[in-house]
Amino acid sequence: LIPEARIAIAHGQLSERGLEQVMADFYHQRFNLLLSTTIIESGIDIPTANTIIIHRADKFGLAQLHQLRGRVGRSHHRAYAYLITPEPAQMTPDAVKRLDALAALEELGVGFTLATHDLEIRGAGELLGDGQSGQMVEVGYTLYMDLLDRAVKALKSGKQPDLAGPLERQTSEVDLGLPALIPADFVDDVHTRLILYKRLANCADQTAIDRMKVELIDRFGLLPEATQTLIETHRLRLRARAVGIRKIECAAGGGRFIFAEHAAIDPVKLVKLIQTEPSKYRLTADTLKITQPLDNLAARSGMVIQLLNALSAA
Repeated sequence: LIPEARIAIAHGQLSERGLEQVMADFYHQRFNLLLSTTIIESGIDIPTANTIIIHRADKFGLAQLHQLRGRVGRSHHRAYAYLITPEPAQMTPDAVKRLDALAALEELGVGFTLATHDLEIRGAGELLGDGQSGQMVEVGYTLYMDLLDRAVKALKSGKQPDLAGPLERQTSEVDLGLPALIPADFVDDVHTRLILYKRLANCADQTAIDRMKVELIDRFGLLPEATQTLIETHRLRLRARAVGIRKIECAAGGGRFIFAEHAAIDPVKLVKLIQTEPSKYRLTADTLKITQPLDNLAARSGMVIQLLNALSAA
């Protein structure tokens, strides 16, 4: 096809000295075409390289394609990346998603956004899935992350993490049994959604949550029901943590409160509540079970707030 091309070959089976010589010759333009494996994925900077052709790009991961694409255009020369693939019908659905994500993001600094696309395509593993062993579901993701953060900080300071000791702050999980998320049709950019999730999780008081709600409406419009549920979940989580409720769960037929060891509730109020409506409330060990119809967000949120107010020791 290109009879005048001077071709060099680079792959991992070459000796260290031989590979170094090939790359040096290519750098100094003694060759003008380099046929290579993915060994050039990282650590190679050839300012004069302006075109890369990737054969069977559907077989590569998203991060690999991003790295390979970045091997050209390292200087002021305009660069081109050609991805050779079979017909879409012959590729896996995940491969099509990877290629679409790569083609849609061409500006500089898209590494993090591509990583989030990769996470959505491949999944986040089995941290909270059925394949996870242990008591992850009972512990809860938030508590797990607190324990992990504490262990990392201890190790960085040269200490052994004391996971048997009490947590520095009480953590609470709230599950209203309804979709609680920022939908893609409300905020279409994955990176922006991740930032909003993090900011909501970091809200330390009700005022901060109010500000976040106003900002969301101002930037994106009226909140969908799933986002309203997400915001209400964070509100209730802060209130539950202040009272000492470790976990709150709601469903159509009722819910349950799981108390922390040193919950700031009034035991007299709790006993009186159960005695007043024994068919509605039942206490077993550290769990208060509630039986009543809870058909929507307003009913579930209202029940939780009412109980938190009724049980508060203040």
